[in-house]
Order: sequence, then C-alpha cells, then structure tokens
Amino acid sequence: MKRILATVLAALLIAGCTKTNQVASSAGGGTSDAGSGARKNHYTTPHVLRIGDIQDFDNLNPHLATALLLGNLSQLTMAWLVRYGAGNRPVPELATQVPTQANGGISKDGLTITWHLRKGVKWSDGQPFDADDVVFSTNAVNNPANNEVGRDGWDLISKIDEPDKFTVVYHLKKAYSGYLPSFFGSAGANPCILPKHILGNLPNINNAPYNSKPVGIGPFRYTEWVRSDHVTLEANPYYWRGQPKIKKVIYKVIPDRNTLLTQLTTGEIDMWTFVPVSFVGRATALPNVSFHRSPSYLYSHVDFNTSHPALADKAVRTALRLATDRRSAVAKINHGVGIVQESQMTPASPFYKPIPFVSYDVAKANKILDDAGWKRGPGGIRAKNGVKLNLEWASVSGSPDADSRIELIRSNWSQIGVGIDLKHYNSALFFQVTGGIMYGGKWDVTAFLWQMTPDGDLNPQNSCDLMPPKGQNVTRLCDRTLEELLRAEKAAYDESKRTAIIMQAVKLIDADAPYEVLFVSEDIHAYNKDLTGWHPNNTTPFDNFMNVDI
Repeated sequence: MKRILATVLAALLIAGCTKTNQVASSAGGGTSDAGSGARKNHYTTPHVLRIGDIQDFDNLNPHLATALLLGNLSQLTMAWLVRYGAGNRPVPELATQVPTQANGGISKDGLTITWHLRKGVKWSDGQPFDADDVVFSTNAVNNPANNEVGRDGWDLISKIDEPDKFTVVYHLKKAYSGYLPSFFGSAGANPCILPKHILGNLPNINNAPYNSKPVGIGPFRYTEWVRSDHVTLEANPYYWRGQPKIKKVIYKVIPDRNTLLTQLTTGEIDMWTFVPVSFVGRATALPNVSFHRSPSYLYSHVDFNTSHPALADKAVRTALRLATDRRSAVAKINHGVGIVQESQMTPASPFYKPIPFVSYDVAKANKILDDAGWKRGPGGIRAKNGVKLNLEWASVSGSPDADSRIELIRSNWSQIGVGIDLKHYNSALFFQVTGGIMYGGKWDVTAFLWQMTPDGDLNPQNSCDLMPPKGQNVTRLCDRTLEELLRAEKAAYDESKRTAIIMQAVKLIDADAPYEVLFVSEDIHAYNKDLTGWHPNNTTPFDNFMNVDI
C-alpha cells in the first residue's frame, strides 16, 4: 500500500493557498557572508541553523513515522533515489536518471522499472552504497514484520533483479503510475533507502537502535537526539555532492507556539517553517526576519471515523459538513489566509479542477438529520437507536489556532444537535503509527493536515485496502466504486488520463463525505534575514540545501 501521499502535521498548522506558483518574500534577499561581519542580526551563529517547532517525534526513521517536520529532517539526511526540484518535478539523486517510458527506464507495458544507480556513493558512516541496499530496503518495506505505515505500490513488486551492483529492476504485477514518489522519492512521508550493513541481519526494524540515530545519504547526518528537546545534525563528510555551506542544523522542540514566536524574535531560533495562520502576521512583521510564502500541497480537513456508529451514517457526515462554516473559519481563525474549496487538490497542482462548493446551511443540515431519524434529546443532543451525536474530537495539544477552530465548529454543530467532547494529546502519541491515537482510530472526529504528493494519488487516504494498520485511510470508509477509480489512477502513466480519473474520484469522495476539506494551505516559512540561498519548492522545502548558508 502506498504510504506516501499523506504526511501529517499537528492540528491544522498552516496558512491558506493562492492560485499561482509565484513566491513572495520579504526584503532581505541577495547574498551575505555570515562569517565576514556582514550579518544583519548580531545573534546569528555563522553556518549554524536553529529550527524550532512544537512537533516532537517517537522515532526518526521515515519507514515508521509520518510527520511533516520529520520529513524536512529526512530530506536533509536520508537516502533517496529521487528528490524534487523547481516546479516540484523529480530530479535524480542516487538514481542516475528518473526512469520514464520515454527514456526506456519503464517498459512499454508499464510492468518493468529499471533504476541505474550512482557509483562511488557512501553512507554517512563511510560505508559504500550499492544495489544491495536498494533491494534490502524494498524487501524491508514488504516485510510484514516491520511496522510500515503502508505498502501501497510496493505490494505490486513481484520480482527484483540485480543485474549488477549498480542496477536494480522492479518487475510489477500491474502498471503503477505512483512509482514516483512512492519508490524511495523524498516527497511526502515515503520510506527511504536503508543501509543493509546496519539492518540486514535483524528480523525487523521496529526497535532497532538505528531508529534513534539513522544513517543516511544526505548533505547532513544525525549526531544527537535528546527526546522532547532537540535533534542535532552536522554536515555529512561523505556526501557525494560535496559539503553543504551550513555545518550544523539544530531542530528544537518547543511545545508552546508563543514561546516559538518569542525565540524567533530574540534570535534563539533562526527558522520557523509552516508558520500557523494565527502567528503569520506577527512572525512575518519581525524586522529581523524574512519569509517565504507559496502555494502548498497540504490541505486542512476534518475527518469522520466511519467505523463508529454515529459517523457510519452518511446523513450525519453530510449534515456535519453543511453545518461547518468554513468561510468564517478561514476569515476569523486564518485571518483571511487560505482558499476554501471542496477539492483536496491544491490549485498549484496540474491535477486541480474545481468542483461545486457545499455552502454553510444549518437549516438543510437539520432537515437531513430529522429525515434520517436523529431526534433531539436531553441538552438538545440528537440520538438514534441509543447512539448519541456527542462526538469525541481528538486534537494535538499546544495549538491555540486549532483549538479556536474547534470552538467555532463546536458552536456551528450545536445548532444541529451535535456536541463535541474535546481530548488533547501529545503530538508524538497522536501520530504514532503503532498504538497511537490517529492510526488507532481512538476518536470520532479529528483534524490535521494531509500532504498530497506531486503525482496527485488519492489512494492513501481513501482506498479500501489502506485502512490502518495497513495504510492511512483513517476514516475507514470503503466505497467500491471509488476503489475502481483509484485502481485506474494507479495504472495511468499518462498525465492527461490520470487527471480525468482524479477528477471523477474527487467528486465521488466529496459525495461520500468521509472528511471535509476546510481549506488548502499556503506554506509560510519565517527565517533569520542572514539566511541566504534557500529556494524551497512546494513539496520538499529542504531538498535543495547545498548552497543555503547563514
């Protein structure tokens, strides 16, 4: 099952979206020599980048965790066949070329993919990289003993050939258009290539010491992880492209966003990525800070757990969406930042096509519930066959913007006889793959962000085959008609054909209402004015970091 497309970030962190791929930055561009006395900020430590955010991790291995900010660190440290460049297009990393049908890397029938690997590459511990690592890592994803987030696409690999130490051939049972970024691409929460010389003799990777200090093939390598406090990276002396200009990266776990803003103001941190909407105005107005703003592949949504009796009723889900004033939420909570739409596809995506918006309509929502037999009882809460519409909402702690949004929705839903019981959880526990809250289905309603990858694949969040623990369909809705469309999408290498299929699937998902899209986001990154050379794309902002400096 495909584990990629959905990376997650705690509780609706981000701002909204525009309709272009243009980038807006504040003043402070150009070049500066952080070590020559030309610094704009006295607190800048030359060649040391300090990043802060509230998100914590339960491990650092992308095979076992999906967290947006861990994805950033993984882009800097881990081993990928393909990275993403300008325009969110794939560029070869450990592969020497991106395989396509046009260049012969993919067979005409779509069933064979050939990877040609770079020679002379070393892992961050100095050991050589070759095809053995790619074969081992592929088998690791498909090993049922490993707690992989999902195996969509990987389960289509019927055979792996290794003609030599720098060539790997995948033989597929079916054509698979999502081979990028699924097969060791950096976009999304994909599994990375793993070092066979470290993990090859283990029965599984679940509890390996590696997960706390992974060895990869990126411009940086991990040196320290003090849980719930900070993660430290240093320049990787063995990186095949050479040495990055920045010598050290420190990611600081700061549980409170007001403290984050304070530390950005005082210079205790240099960067805050994906600034929440409620902090955008203050963060981007700081005189010591520049900012990057561009369309996002992330979308904010409210999920309904359809495995629970109340949410199994489509009438309830439909009514809840009608009773959510999404425009007011963006206007009041997002300070007008964000694009309100039905589709989960960003307007920046080539697969985006608008569909009719479901407007806020309390009267219509009440009628739907009345007609479906949900009667008001004590306290005005509706019930049917002993099931009350008093819903447990699971959220991540430390996110005041998310809490404000929930309170607005609570007010909306109270008008149709639906109550909310709000539960807060630490982000590491909430997103933990095994035993966690979100994947464990320990909620009626929840809200966070999914990140679509560049191929526009809707399978991870919607496929019948990808419900936890096998994947990321956390709403657990299975629509067999939709399933046929999702399978057709997988088989369509041609982008125009895939666009038409995606359009049909988006409409069907909208009709089923397993979740409602609150808004499509915009990436807003605030950073020290002394940072130069950073040009993040919309999908992998840390993929091109060699010439970044401070």
